[in-house]
Amino acid sequence: MATDIKDTAHVVEAAAVMKLLPARPRLLALGEPTHGEDTLLDLRNELFRQLVEQEGYRTIAIESDCMMGLVVDDYVTSGTGTLDEVMERGFSHGWGTSAANRELVRWIRTYNKGRPASERLRFAGFDGPLEITGAASPRQALTALHGYLAARVDANLLPCTTEALDRLLGADDRWTNPAAMMDPAQSVGQSAEARELRLLADDLVALLDERTPHLITATSRDDWDRARLYGRTATGLLRYHFWMADTSPGRMTRLVGLRDQMMADNLLAVAGRGPALVHAHNGHLQRNKSTMRMGDLPLEWWSAGAIVSAHLGEEYAFLATALGTIRHQGVDTPPPDTFEGLLYALPEDRYVIDAPRLATALGDTRPVPRVSPWFGYSPLDPAHLAAHDGIVFVKDVPRS
Repeated sequence: MATDIKDTAHVVEAAAVMKLLPARPRLLALGEPTHGEDTLLDLRNELFRQLVEQEGYRTIAIESDCMMGLVVDDYVTSGTGTLDEVMERGFSHGWGTSAANRELVRWIRTYNKGRPASERLRFAGFDGPLEITGAASPRQALTALHGYLAARVDANLLPCTTEALDRLLGADDRWTNPAAMMDPAQSVGQSAEARELRLLADDLVALLDERTPHLITATSRDDWDRARLYGRTATGLLRYHFWMADTSPGRMTRLVGLRDQMMADNLLAVAGRGPALVHAHNGHLQRNKSTMRMGDLPLEWWSAGAIVSAHLGEEYAFLATALGTIRHQGVDTPPPDTFEGLLYALPEDRYVIDAPRLATALGDTRPVPRVSPWFGYSPLDPAHLAAHDGIVFVKDVPRS
């Protein structure tokens, strides 16, 4: 079995990755089984550099707030702001404190200097403005969409005024109340104002689509793309808040599914710009159904990767990352009968494996699933091996 694995293992480089795939994918997704480890982000950064220089990739999209990501994109493409400001305001989930993320932004900005717009690299966050404890107010996205349209179409075509939006939105802390995650009665998502905002958001998005030829000519495709992001985010947030206020048994399944749907919509928009590297948790990028338990409640939903793969087919490729040890988190040498244990037995520190080929070689002799002593690390499920295009294995992850 060790021979089977070694025969499919290659150095983690863009050229080796491309050899695993039938053609260059429009979206190449690199997953990680845990967050917050710069070793994994350094590997991502190096792979992105190679994809840029050897394969013509022009965008990197990461699991961060899509609206905040605009701050990073403005900086790397035009130098707006300072690096310190961008790291503070351009990332969600605390990702801005990462040295590897800072190096990524610095490198992209350096690469872009002096290049024409058509050759510049782009940055995108593709997560919604969401946290485990709740969701953002739709104010920023909804008012930005309204403002874009109000400056460019006849006022008589707009479904409402800025003042009407402001009145219906009310105070932002009504939307961001963390108590709403555990108590639907605390959510404003099914209030009369929220229901009216959903209709207005739908009308604004429809007007944006209807006026596409004029808007692209009057501004630019980039501005129009950004307005579409505002529209997706506004409607997605209002839908998410609606289900936060729901009391049915399907509430949590809908919430986790809606988050991945928002991710998928953003990734499909990124794919429209050309080839991109996508980086997020394995669970958001896998083709298999995602599962988790919240208390006694089992949840199943389709991940962003599964949705995007259904749309793009072979233009979507997924590399899952598996790890040997994260000793500073109590994740020690994997047992030899686990998949990670088999990979750990090879002498190399990191490599990429042809997952479908290995699944065929293993046949019915499948390793047992690894059990992690730390909730922050999700071991690879050997049953999903054939659904991945490749496995990136990192033997040891030192403290960042």
